[in-house]
Amino acid sequence: MNLTEAKEGEEYIIKEILTDDEELTSFLFSLGCYSGEPITVVSHLKGGCVVSIKDGRYNIDTDLAKAISI
Repeated sequence: MNLTEAKEGEEYIIKEILTDDEELTSFLFSLGCYSGEPITVVSHLKGGCVVSIKDGRYNIDTDLAKAISI
């Protein structure tokens, strides 16, 4: 399951990041988005979703949301 299928307001644990793009992996890691971390989808938007990771909220696009396995 990935973030595009997550219910709003429910906390999930990130299983893995499914991408071969090293730059994308580094970017997500800098946000605190890595395996074992809790993540919550605050809301789904037309082009992606708003997520809460640690103390921050981030707007991520659909491709990025599909790469985050929960």
